Amino acid sequence: MSLVLQSYCKVNLLLNILRRREDGFHELESIIQPVPLYDELRIERGGDGIELTCSDSRLSVGEDNLVHRAASLFLKKTEADGVRIHLQKNLPLAAGLGAGSSNAAFTLRGLNELFDKPLNSDELQNIAANLGSDAPFFLQDNPALATGRGEQIKPLEPFPALQGRGLLLIHPGFGVSTPWAYQSLATMPEAYGRAGQADSMLQSLKSGELAGFENSIETPVFRKHAVLPILKNFLTENGALVALMSGSGSTMFAITNDRPAAESLRAKYHEHFGQAGWSATVAL
Repeated sequence: MSLVLQSYCKVNLLLNILRRREDGFHELESIIQPVPLYDELRIERGGDGIELTCSDSRLSVGEDNLVHRAASLFLKKTEADGVRIHLQKNLPLAAGLGAGSSNAAFTLRGLNELFDKPLNSDELQNIAANLGSDAPFFLQDNPALATGRGEQIKPLEPFPALQGRGLLLIHPGFGVSTPWAYQSLATMPEAYGRAGQADSMLQSLKSGELAGFENSIETPVFRKHAVLPILKNFLTENGALVALMSGSGSTMFAITNDRPAAESLRAKYHEHFGQAGWSATVAL
């Protein structure tokens, strides 16, 4: 028996970093929007241990791969037999879109299905939290409020403010190290936000208003990668209702009136900046 799963990505409509915690992580509040762009996982029972293959040779298929780690934790917890997994990578790496965390979470979802659901939702959440702060979000499919270090997830209904909107994603061709981005905040206290911004933004999104978009990590990342604020300004000046970096970067996203407006903005971007990098549009 095998399963084929589409592993979606996300953007952070808000990433408000509040403080550095004693455990080394950062306390935050984030509003996360699922995005219907996908990697693909093919999972089947059988084999000896974990056999992982990947379409992208830049990714390790060893124990340091998040999919491999997810499978290892699942098999250890359930004492299940071996699995074969193939990961088809379509999304960019180190992009701030949570694709690696999504791959790991969908590995857990797929394995739990293949082995007749030996783990309950709490057990899956605990494993996902050990894989990374973004991973628990991808165990469900709704927008969500994330708190704590990002692992505490409260699913939400779709936002009226985003209904029918277009979304443009642009990855400029280089990645940003998430540990570096968060560590850099230590020298930039002005980047930390105030608690409660998520509640305010949720009220706006539910009432149909696009307001409150902010990402604390832009401060260190924009200082190092000067092309990103230039790109953000370009998107805003050429029709984007909102332009923001997602997660720790380097992907920039723009919200537009509708999908055709997103496609038009995408064309303008490539006309101005060339064909390098990766871009995509979707309807929200």
